Amino acid sequence: MKISNDFLKDLFAHEWSSEDFSRRDTLDMLARGGLAALLGATVAGSAIAPARADDNSVRIGYLPITDASALLIAHAKGYFKDEGLDAPRPTPVRSWAALAEGFAAGKFNLVHLLKPIPVWMRYNNKLPVKILAWAHTNGSGLVVNGKSSIHEFSDLGGKRIAVPFWYSMHNVVLQYALRESRLKPVIRAEGAIGADEVALQILPPPEMLAALAAGKIDGYIVAEPFNALGEIKAGARMLRFTGDIWKNHPCCVVVAHERDTIERPEWTQKAVNAVVRAQGFIRDNKAEAARILSQDGEGYLPTPGAVVVKAMTDYGESYEKTGAIRHRDWGNGRVDFQPWPYPSATRLIVEAMNKTIVEGDASFLKNLDPAFVAQDLVDYRFVEAALKAQPDWLKDPSVEKATPFARTEILAL
Repeated sequence: MKISNDFLKDLFAHEWSSEDFSRRDTLDMLARGGLAALLGATVAGSAIAPARADDNSVRIGYLPITDASALLIAHAKGYFKDEGLDAPRPTPVRSWAALAEGFAAGKFNLVHLLKPIPVWMRYNNKLPVKILAWAHTNGSGLVVNGKSSIHEFSDLGGKRIAVPFWYSMHNVVLQYALRESRLKPVIRAEGAIGADEVALQILPPPEMLAALAAGKIDGYIVAEPFNALGEIKAGARMLRFTGDIWKNHPCCVVVAHERDTIERPEWTQKAVNAVVRAQGFIRDNKAEAARILSQDGEGYLPTPGAVVVKAMTDYGESYEKTGAIRHRDWGNGRVDFQPWPYPSATRLIVEAMNKTIVEGDASFLKNLDPAFVAQDLVDYRFVEAALKAQPDWLKDPSVEKATPFARTEILAL
């Protein structure tokens, strides 16, 4: 299967800075060592740069994926400006390495990060970060070669699957599903793979599609719109949506410098107000939001409008027939938006990270108390105030009605 030039143009139509393209050494180090390599050589031991007292700007850095939608729509719709904040156009970066480095250096003061990244930053590297809200829920899937005989997780024995990052919800959910299927995840770049093993490797999302089409991997798990792109452009078949394994799971979270939450609470509240408002807009207008984000709209994402619309809205009956959706009664969408950072999910993530194999030293996790992390890493004040100021949120079925700020986590393969 070949990838056409038109496909590559679609994928890379966005203008990237030369700085981002010069980070191959960082990306290579990331692939070898995971999150420790990501930050260890760039910001280890450094303090996050302080904001000026008169700095009213919301400086957003983001990866061009749907995980960043709330930050991007808040900018596109003028919600930050409505709160009285300066809002220059968000800055796209190519890698999690560049985003984390830019945030730690003070280039960005509001970003979205895979939820395990702030865990590592705060408790291994002692960087003072705070989670302010969830950026979205669900929004990822595992796709395989459409011509393969893989139809269940149990069919993945002896196969090779790509993940975007060792410290990611993708890796956590994938390894949960493999364990439940009595398969053993292994990290093995070369050599034979046992019938009861699944070899995992890191690939940047843009490289996943070409690797799948070329037969170098058997599948990949990643955020949208790369699953939709794979289905449309690389002959991929959706094996399972992650939100159909862990109901309304968090993936990316909205992160700020802890100093801003202490020294600039009004600025922080206004920023969170805008993000929560944006999530409400997207929840009610997914197709419109997708077109705004795409290269056919405001161009925040380097992807055609039709692909982004599919990535945010296509959760139809055809996926039930193939088994990609098995819990329709959960009421999920393909990607959903709900900002409240449930403590129960944070506790589960910390527990699950201890069961998830990664490259690099993850020994810091052994001493982490999940209940402590849920209270220490997350600042609930601002998102709670924003939700109460926008009461329609408390009518949303994804925000539990009986107990709006607590829930029971549901995982089922």
